[in-house]
Amino acid sequence: MSSDELATLLERATTPAETGEDRGRRAKALAALVPALTRSARTAGIGAVAGGRWLVDEIIELAPRIAFRDGQTLRAHFPGLSDAQIAEALIKHASRTTAALGAAAGGLAAVEFAAPPALLATPIQLAAEMLAVTAVELKLVAELHELAGLPAPGGVRERAGAYLMSWVRRRAVKPQLGAAGLTAVFGTAAKRELRGQVLRRLGRSTTTLAPFLAGAVAGAEVNRRATRGLGETLAAELRGMQPEQWFRQLS
Repeated sequence: MSSDELATLLERATTPAETGEDRGRRAKALAALVPALTRSARTAGIGAVAGGRWLVDEIIELAPRIAFRDGQTLRAHFPGLSDAQIAEALIKHASRTTAALGAAAGGLAAVEFAAPPALLATPIQLAAEMLAVTAVELKLVAELHELAGLPAPGGVRERAGAYLMSWVRRRAVKPQLGAAGLTAVFGTAAKRELRGQVLRRLGRSTTTLAPFLAGAVAGAEVNRRATRGLGETLAAELRGMQPEQWFRQLS
């Protein structure tokens, strides 16, 4: 499966359903990722999977394929709201989406506890959830920067690299530093940072493996808090980088 096809499957998992049962649809979308990710993990090898390098490489490939809206488009989608109110709406929506992903992954795990052989796929399912949550949060990071009028410089890959490192470090992009892009993410130190963040998030995602539906509840809350914390941290920092006129929108 190509990176573009993987991105398409992730989009299905992260886009809210207009009708029907959302958790079931998301669970099916996450389950559809498992065969492709299993093949990819086998190719990468046990060492790369266990050490987090495989998932890091998948995230780096995914980053340039995350679609996001610019400031003008966001304001058109939220007519009558100030930029600060739009930022809050973006954070709320992203938090709900990652919570739904956690609930879907937990529900899927609960079903598989009734079929023990299926538990062999559990680590890959955690990776699928992690990729989906990362896609949602990378879009949030990008749109908060775009809304603030402080987009990352450069082309698609440069901006993707900047937003990815913003996600890793929980810090806003500093445009004056230039467009280092994904080339910087391939560096040893940056990859180590990314791997550390991925492993920490995977550790928290294991709450979705609790038996019955307890994992769905725990996974939803863990994801919701993490995404909201990321969004609020970045929004606050971006506000500090804005002129006084932007601050007045908060009152």
